[in-house]
Amino acid sequence: MVLLINGSPRDKGNTYTAVSEVATTLNAEGIDTEIVSIGKKAVQGCIACGMCGRIGKCTFNDDLYYKIWRTVKNGIDGVVIGSPVYYGGPNGSLCALLDRVFYSLGTDLQYKPGASVVVCRRGGASAAFDRLNKYFTIMNMPLVSSQYWNMAYGQTPGQAAIDEEGMQTMRTLGRNMAWMIRRLSDSERPTQEQRVWTNFIR
Repeated sequence: MVLLINGSPRDKGNTYTAVSEVATTLNAEGIDTEIVSIGKKAVQGCIACGMCGRIGKCTFNDDLYYKIWRTVKNGIDGVVIGSPVYYGGPNGSLCALLDRVFYSLGTDLQYKPGASVVVCRRGGASAAFDRLNKYFTIMNMPLVSSQYWNMAYGQTPGQAAIDEEGMQTMRTLGRNMAWMIRRLSDSERPTQEQRVWTNFIR
């Protein structure tokens, strides 16, 4: 099962259209999907309290976080994160949620294929795309690529659906993720060294 997060406050906007195209392709490949939309409510950010390391989940147990926590704990094969582009970056509410999710569920997400999807009116897509990919690359998660960077264009709801190259990119992403999940399902994880932590204060 692949968890897809619609990081737009619009439940059925262009970001939803893009991640839905990925989900439809994954379904056609025999992989179940679940789309979780963050909605319009305020999202609590991480306060670096470290409580999740002691109790196994974020101390702020709001419905949105808990839905994702429960889905991940029930077992997922991959993650797709979608976001609209705001000022050249992902939606701030989405990043507030992801900081908590990845900090508290890092060990559960390791070695699960991950992909980000961004939607913009005109510019800033590649910067937002790079920002979202940081969550995967710090957690030993293989990045799933496509035929182009995972972006689509649209302003008003529904416009992304007529971005032919963007939608094809989403379908290619879905097929590539299905292929990677199948290849990794029986693979042995690499041996990890004991973690070294350093800082630059002398």
